[in-house]
Amino acid sequence: MEELSATLDYLLSIPSVKCKARGFTVIVDGRKSQWNIVKTVVLMLQNVIPAEVSLVCVVKPDEFWDKKVTHFCFWKEKDRLGFEVILVSANKLTRYIEPCQLTDDFGGSLDYDHNDWLNKRLVFEKFTRESTSLLDELSIINDSDKSSTVDKEKSADLALLPSFDPETVLQTGHELLSELQQRRFNGTEGGGQGGPAWCPMDEELLAQPQVVTWLQGPGSELLKTQQAIGDSMRAAQTLQQKHEEIESQHSEWFAVYVELNQQIAALLSAGEEEEVVELKALQQQLSDVCYQQAAQLECRQNVLQAAQGFHTTTQELSQLLDGLLGMLCADVAPADGASIQQNLKLLEEKLQTVEAGLTSLRQKGAQLMEQMCTQAPWPLEETECPAGEQQDNVQHIQGVMEEMQLRKQRCEDMVDVRRLKMLQMVQLFKCEEDALQSVEWLGELLDALLKTHVRLGDESQETTTMLDKNRKFVDVAQSTYDYGRQLLQATVVLCQSLRCTTRSSGDTLPRLNRIWKQFSVCAEERQQRLELALNFHTAAERVLQQECVDSESLDEVDSSGKTLLDRLTMPVIFPDGTEQYFGSPSDTAAAAECVRERLLLVEERRLQLQELGLHNEEEEDEEEEHVLNGQEARLDVIGEELSEKEDQDEEEEEEEGGGGRAAG
Repeated sequence: MEELSATLDYLLSIPSVKCKARGFTVIVDGRKSQWNIVKTVVLMLQNVIPAEVSLVCVVKPDEFWDKKVTHFCFWKEKDRLGFEVILVSANKLTRYIEPCQLTDDFGGSLDYDHNDWLNKRLVFEKFTRESTSLLDELSIINDSDKSSTVDKEKSADLALLPSFDPETVLQTGHELLSELQQRRFNGTEGGGQGGPAWCPMDEELLAQPQVVTWLQGPGSELLKTQQAIGDSMRAAQTLQQKHEEIESQHSEWFAVYVELNQQIAALLSAGEEEEVVELKALQQQLSDVCYQQAAQLECRQNVLQAAQGFHTTTQELSQLLDGLLGMLCADVAPADGASIQQNLKLLEEKLQTVEAGLTSLRQKGAQLMEQMCTQAPWPLEETECPAGEQQDNVQHIQGVMEEMQLRKQRCEDMVDVRRLKMLQMVQLFKCEEDALQSVEWLGELLDALLKTHVRLGDESQETTTMLDKNRKFVDVAQSTYDYGRQLLQATVVLCQSLRCTTRSSGDTLPRLNRIWKQFSVCAEERQQRLELALNFHTAAERVLQQECVDSESLDEVDSSGKTLLDRLTMPVIFPDGTEQYFGSPSDTAAAAECVRERLLLVEERRLQLQELGLHNEEEEDEEEEHVLNGQEARLDVIGEELSEKEDQDEEEEEEEGGGGRAAG
């Protein structure tokens, strides 16, 4: 388009201003082009040379462009374009352009050789450019010679020499002038451009009543009978084809109108005052009738285009609803929750697409009814088009929109049910997945209990802490088991709600129960071992800390320690008869070693107590011997005292017996 615009600018630079003032007739040869290209070229003329163009003749192909409006779509925009546009066949160009100005491929007699013209044009431009430059240079040289004070014997400056040979330029000009004069003489003698000027004949204006009669009669009746909008896209396309036939018939009469309008314009410039008034009245009548028909054709075209858009959207929406309904009627059997989420997303997207399609249908329906209600009115003297068919069209549009609304509502209800079902299935898969996870967690807890929960503590305080941790560990396992049971119960309820008889918990529940029983046995064994260890450490610490310990307490510590050691060597027997040991043999040996160390301490305590008992007995024997010795010495003293007393008593008795005898 840029090249074409530059070419037109170049061609417009050739004629004189006076010639341009007469106006140009542009021929657009569209016989081998598409309509959109021709339309673009015509619109481009508006931007390039609107003031110089008075008429544009678009030469149409033998087969008219399908489904495209004709020349009146430009004609009705004459005021905006700035020139008239007509669509004619090649053999009818002579109606608007003199044959002497048309080449033979357009049915004219103009002898035109483009290569010859182009060569002469290039020679002319070359001569003009060189001669102008030569004249300027000669003028400069002349002025320089007059004002120069340089010695005439010195050679002239090379910069003052002309760029072109004056003799060569003159010869070129004479040859070009001779050829142009010869061509003009031949053209005048041959009755070409030198012939008499063409002007319209008065008899040609007799076609004016025929134009008005056809447009107001059969032409109007054709438009009035075409009020249907069809009930499908195919019917609307058929109506569009019928309308194009009507447009084609109108285009012939519009072409006659353009021709008559030019003839009237030519007569107005040379007619008398009374004739001018009459001619202007004829011209105005033609213009009013043609504009009215063009407006009706345009309105009908707009209605048909809106009808095609409405029916196309209806068909697309119907297909969307059918696809959505088919998706809703299909069984849902996804493999996992991710597939359900993807199907649910696809379902929501389809529903949104249907909603958008229904919104578009309402808009297209409103536009169609607006186009139908805003058609250009017919003159009052003419019969109005029947309102019954128009009302039927409106009812049909409203009925289609209501039907689509009902179909969409039914699909929405089914989507709600399907959405609930799919969400339940997502929940079902989630429950099954979480139940399996619970089994795995419980198995990991059992594995941790058997492999890592082996130590029994080195003292009673540590064993008490381990007992508390063991209870918490068992509580976590109990919560995990309960959670898995609840999930499996939820899967049963969801399967019943979904009527999914083929699905069940499978081996998840038996696995959960089996692992829980194994864990319970292990936890109970772990609890008992910790309690035995606590009793052992408590008794051992009491024996080791007390000063006076009886042999029964020591025996009790030995008994509980040996019982604990025997318990450490025993495996855990599961309900199914299988056996499992706590930890590795090295872990069990380490735990037993701790118990044995305590037993050794207790045994040392026993020996200490035994040694202390022997020492005490020796001291008691020494004390008894010392007491006995003291008693013997005391007895000896007492015996001596008694002997002395007896001797004294005897002496006293003897004394008393001698006195008696004396008295006697």
